[in-house]
Amino acid sequence: MTTEATVAAECEYVRVAVERGIDRYPDGLVYRVDSALGAVALGSHVQVPLGRGNSPTDGVVVVSGGGELLDRGLDPRKVKGVLTVDRSQRPLPETVVRLAQWIAAYYCAPIGVTLASITPSAVRKGIGHTKQLMVDLAAEPPPGKVHPKRARILEAIAALPSTQRPAEAAQLQEQCGLATRAPIVALVRSGHLVATHRSVVRAKWASEAIPEGPTPTPTREQSAAIESIGARLDGGFSQHLLFGVTGSGKTEVYLRLAERVLNAGKSVLVLVPEIALTPQTCGRLSARFPSLAMAILHSGLTQAQRHEQWLVAGESAPTIVIGARSAVFAPIPDGRLGLVIVDEEHDHSYKQDQAPRYHGRDVAIRRAQLAGCPIVLGSATPSLESWWNATVRGASTLHTLTQRAPGLRTPRVEIVDFRVESRLRPDRRVHLIGPTMEGALRRAFDDGGQAIVLLNRRGYANWIACPDQGCAWMMRCDHCEAGMVVHLGTELTHGMRTTRCHHCGASQKVPLRCPRCAKAVSIFGLGTQRVEEELERLFPDIAASSGIVRVDSDTMGSAADFHAALGGFGRGETRLLLGTQMIAKGLDFPNVRVVGVISADTALNLPDFRASERTFQLVSQVSGRCGRGDNPGRAILQTFQPDAPAIVAAAAQDYANFAREEVAARTRYGLPPATRLARIVVRHAVREEAEAIAATLRESLAALDAARDAEVKEPAPCPIARIADRWRIQIEVIAPTAPALQKLIAQGRNAGIIVPGEIVAVDVDPVALL
Repeated sequence: MTTEATVAAECEYVRVAVERGIDRYPDGLVYRVDSALGAVALGSHVQVPLGRGNSPTDGVVVVSGGGELLDRGLDPRKVKGVLTVDRSQRPLPETVVRLAQWIAAYYCAPIGVTLASITPSAVRKGIGHTKQLMVDLAAEPPPGKVHPKRARILEAIAALPSTQRPAEAAQLQEQCGLATRAPIVALVRSGHLVATHRSVVRAKWASEAIPEGPTPTPTREQSAAIESIGARLDGGFSQHLLFGVTGSGKTEVYLRLAERVLNAGKSVLVLVPEIALTPQTCGRLSARFPSLAMAILHSGLTQAQRHEQWLVAGESAPTIVIGARSAVFAPIPDGRLGLVIVDEEHDHSYKQDQAPRYHGRDVAIRRAQLAGCPIVLGSATPSLESWWNATVRGASTLHTLTQRAPGLRTPRVEIVDFRVESRLRPDRRVHLIGPTMEGALRRAFDDGGQAIVLLNRRGYANWIACPDQGCAWMMRCDHCEAGMVVHLGTELTHGMRTTRCHHCGASQKVPLRCPRCAKAVSIFGLGTQRVEEELERLFPDIAASSGIVRVDSDTMGSAADFHAALGGFGRGETRLLLGTQMIAKGLDFPNVRVVGVISADTALNLPDFRASERTFQLVSQVSGRCGRGDNPGRAILQTFQPDAPAIVAAAAQDYANFAREEVAARTRYGLPPATRLARIVVRHAVREEAEAIAATLRESLAALDAARDAEVKEPAPCPIARIADRWRIQIEVIAPTAPALQKLIAQGRNAGIIVPGEIVAVDVDPVALL
């Protein structure tokens, strides 16, 4: 009689993370692997039966082994079997699987959802697959003469090295100057050639690389950073913060370090915060390493492009992988990753706003730890967390670049009190561009220069209200506790103005009259569309030649739009680049004479303890976009709060003093980076239900043993209390260290108190509190 132990010993088992929002089994579910399926490796994509109905469900193997995977007391004959294994996809590298497990645990997310977000859907669906006709010389060709045109084809194949055979028919056709493929097909039919088919992924690409100039000689500070970090390239994991003023040549340090790693036969992973930065970074990398493969991964690619680049990233040869946040999951083979670089590491774009709510920078650090390689975090305005790790905790080594690179000059930064500027205009019209900025722009354009203007608010106006103070009506979103934003229409909508909620996406026509008193409504406030309108009025000649381009999420619908906008600016066709934060960092154009910030204090008064830090970073970064050529450049900061410490420090490019004072204030009030923070948000269509659930959750969480080492604050409405018809109540959890915070969250999760899903969202290390 067959015993349970015998059955278990004779079978192979795998633990599978199914692609469902199941959080009761954070380690995955165990399935049997029948011998007919063959070996199933770690990271394989499989299909398994799930639930009572045995619904076929996709998943990823996170553990493979024998009977030791079975839970004690479980009858192995009752274990369900794996249905299919997708052999068309490469298994995920073990480091990526382990990374996903860490994310699921640290950021309190179901492991299946985490793994499902790693592999692009284009890869799983096989989008972009095509078949190529490959040909080679037959081992025993038939006797007899061959037509001279066909003989040239045979000679061309025979001349190819063995590594290039069999040859692709399309390339052979072009090489031999053939009008059609018919002569090649005829040779296959006659038996002189042997035909095979190869499945490949092909995608159409627009040119996006911007060539780099001559290779510069590193400065003394750059050389010191390169040698210091370079000495650790073969020494396993190490963490480095490269703090350099804007224009100090951090990219050159990256390139020199990447060169050493690539020459050693390993790959380099480079993360950038915005798609807008990809063209210039790609251009520099491809110019410096023209013969090496480069994989580009970001959300702006087409489905076929994503599939193609995913396969390139998984090659075993030395490869440069570059991309935005999700590129941290690139399938670089185990043992091949030699260096991770996170450019503009402070940027909040690295934070994912949906489950799993991971931070790309912190996940990159964990990936470097798993790969046993160094990581370099670079910024002119480091996040206070990274600064704390380097200057207080000693978890990171600080490298400083205090001087701009040769040929770059420090811009002159002016703080302009816009209250005074507004009184200098002779008319009563509302102006968003003051006389100082207008004059600087005119002089720059007259001298053949270019300019960048920043306003970190899209749309036309953000205030629609009744002018009668006794009425006091203001238009708000019907589904959110937030105001509506006016957007100008397009040619398709005949210029019609609409209002749009930037939180839920609801849209409607702009009302002409107040619904309460029937008076004509007033529209005021500011946005990039309104600034664009004023710039076109001030500089009609430049506008007439399409010399003003607006860069925000309303105009940049794809990566091609970004590339076209930056390409036109680089060629000098565009004279003025207007946009939101996506133009505030990383861009390097030598002819930029003026940088203007329309409202430097836009985010300064938000109910978020990071408001000052965010303001300093944005203003300092955009100011550094000028002074990159012969002209020193001029940055003009318009503000209603000219004495605000963050703005004064940013104008002086004085990060060290700003960071010291900000860290001291955060420490006094027990805020990150001196502590660790998690935010639990309860969302429900009924406000009373949301409040009741939050109160119960908070009480249960505070009663756990791990809560003795943390503070679980009382539930409170979020600053934006309702979004998309769901009321939002938040509970903040503060702990002195990350382990203490994780211990409490893990206990709450294991006890079923914290159940991430539609009602409860958990954000560990949040970067925004709205």
